[in-house]
Amino acid sequence: MHASISAKNQKARAIALQLEIDKLQAQLGEKEDAEKIVKRHIELLHQYNEAKDAAQILIGRLASIKQITIRQIHEDYGLGADD
Repeated sequence: MHASISAKNQKARAIALQLEIDKLQAQLGEKEDAEKIVKRHIELLHQYNEAKDAAQILIGRLASIKQITIRQIHEDYGLGADD
């Protein structure tokens, strides 16, 4: 259940949120578009994931050729479990 909020508290909360928005916009830059930044970030993450997937395929093939585990390839090349 949600507690009811008085109109005065709602207005104060709205003002506080607007101040926070203004502060974040100032940090971002007045002419910067947050949605464009997020969209670009997502595009870069997709590119990163595609490259990582390709690298994992190559690591798997190398492990197969050498007849060792993928884990051993990771250890041999100093790759962490998250790499």
